[in-house]
Amino acid sequence: MDFEISEELKLIRETAMDFVKRGLLPLERDLLDSEDGVLPKEAMEELKKKAKEIGLSELRIPEEFGGLGTSILDLCLVEEELSKTIIPFNFGDVTPILFECNEEQKKRYLDPTVEGTKQYSIALLEPGTFHLKSLKTMASKENGYYVIEGQKLVMQYFDLGDFVITFAVTDPEKSLGEGVTCFLVDKDTAGLITNSARKEMQKKDSLIEPTILRFNRCKVPVNSILGEIGHAFSLGVKWLPRRRIVRAARCVGVGKRLLEICSEYAKTWETFGRTISGQTRVQRILADLATDIQATRLMVYHAAFMADKGEDIRREAAMVKVFATEMLHRAVDKTVQIHGGPVYSKGLFIERLCRNTVEAKFIEETIELQKSIIARDVLRGIGSY
Repeated sequence: MDFEISEELKLIRETAMDFVKRGLLPLERDLLDSEDGVLPKEAMEELKKKAKEIGLSELRIPEEFGGLGTSILDLCLVEEELSKTIIPFNFGDVTPILFECNEEQKKRYLDPTVEGTKQYSIALLEPGTFHLKSLKTMASKENGYYVIEGQKLVMQYFDLGDFVITFAVTDPEKSLGEGVTCFLVDKDTAGLITNSARKEMQKKDSLIEPTILRFNRCKVPVNSILGEIGHAFSLGVKWLPRRRIVRAARCVGVGKRLLEICSEYAKTWETFGRTISGQTRVQRILADLATDIQATRLMVYHAAFMADKGEDIRREAAMVKVFATEMLHRAVDKTVQIHGGPVYSKGLFIERLCRNTVEAKFIEETIELQKSIIARDVLRGIGSY
């Protein structure tokens, strides 16, 4: 593996760095000062326009679906830079679930999403629980339609999308892998009622806008089914290992920003007339944090290198997902240690970075799944170390 980044990749990374420096970082103060913690829609639309002009919007989308077909290493380098900001902007990301659309669904949902004229929400979890085994929303077939009943919890920074990717139980007697179906439900479908859950969850200081979707005998046609009946959790599976690597690259970017903040704080904060940068304890924390980030970065690049060669990356993707996620949690812990107390005071950049890191409430379940993938290959004797 050649660790030297090509001039072309350097140019792509510099484009992303410049976009963050000129387009996103200046908006962070406005975001923190806003009452609801989000940027005005006009500002977000302008960002989308800029990202599209410089080619960032299509980077994540495979060529066969209208994107640029960028390599995984390209994506990792770009995501590493884009994640250094607290601006919640997805830069044209499209869930691989939509790559399973049939031709009719592609024209109605996937193509407009790629073009940026439609947005989507994912309704997977449900109020009161973050465990997939507890799904209660049901979809039953009646007179050629499917009637969906139940509640879903959508967690996102933006308003509810133009359509909702909805997971509902179609056969309660079967397992999750065979009894849950995915539906594409338009926002204005009769029986779909939206309610903000911000008041209910405010005590948790969530930065993501929580929305409760109520499906009150919401009737959808059979052609709204995405993929096969009962196989919702197999949608987009072949794309997931790549996405795990790219998400890990985002962890590297956030870690780097936290390290920069901690370093500056150590060089400027004084106790007893001297900056804390001279303290052995502080130096040890910074060294551990920097080492942790570098180890994660190398794991990400190696997994991306394997992916671009067309090798089987399921185990490596699982490993880097676990390591990067846990690294980021350690980084938050070290940030708290450097600052000598809580960093969650509202109005601080560091507060947003740290809270974004621990926002996902069901992360432990996700990590345990990745560990089971790794353990399975170890027990089967696949690969050598």
